[in-house]
Amino acid sequence: MMDRIASLLPFLLGAAGLHAEGAQFEVEKFKNLSYNPAKTADPVRHKLDLYVPKGAKDFPVMVFVHGGMWRSGNKELYAPLGETFAKQGIGTAVINYRLSNRDGTGAKHPDHVRDVAKAVAWVKANAAKYGGGKDKLYLSGHSAGGHLVSLLATDDQYLKAEGCSVADIKGVMTVSGVYTISNLVGPFRSIFGSDETICKAASPITHVKAKEPPFLIAYGTKDFPFLDQMAEQFGQKLKACKCDAKVMKLDRDHFSIIINLAASADDPLTKAMVEFMTASGRR
Repeated sequence: MMDRIASLLPFLLGAAGLHAEGAQFEVEKFKNLSYNPAKTADPVRHKLDLYVPKGAKDFPVMVFVHGGMWRSGNKELYAPLGETFAKQGIGTAVINYRLSNRDGTGAKHPDHVRDVAKAVAWVKANAAKYGGGKDKLYLSGHSAGGHLVSLLATDDQYLKAEGCSVADIKGVMTVSGVYTISNLVGPFRSIFGSDETICKAASPITHVKAKEPPFLIAYGTKDFPFLDQMAEQFGQKLKACKCDAKVMKLDRDHFSIIINLAASADDPLTKAMVEFMTASGRR
């Protein structure tokens, strides 16, 4: 189901007649930038597309990570999202990362999060070349992408391996994310294995502590089962650790929440994310 909806995303955006209203900037696009210099880099999955507001300087830059149950999806599907945010003055890097396969082959945890860490490190090192603020780096992701950016921001080991740290992240915005990985759930086992210790370490909620980056956690009232509970629990734990966290519930399902976000500057979540990245004192 996820794979089918993802493949239809551009059509759904067009059919809905949605567009980014109130746009302030034209958009410059830089496609298929390689974020992994290694000779063994994947020629497709280790690439990102960068959307920047033309003529702007020192703007916030968001790294966006797609969903797809860690097994599907690609950056091209989220071109409307990159354009929507760039028109509002937010540089947006939409990334690919290596995927797992249904038969248990392909990438496995922690391959996905390691790729995201590499992409973040590349954006941090190169954002200023495209006009972005080098100290205004934000993370966002939908579904499995929400899991990956949350894990990256709470478990410092992956960014440290790339010469960065959680301190480099100004804030994290997750959309219908996964915050607890269970070895009892079949779809998780093919990605993370059945070892309880590994699954616990792969769960962002496990690593929450004081001084995490600010979080905006969004989910839909008609979202997939348990994602609403996960979002509330994750937000509660962040707040219990005295972290800056806001949980935002919208009248959406798992797919309409990202479709509306990608398509319209007037969507409540789009507005909240732009405000999150441009609020006085946070930039």
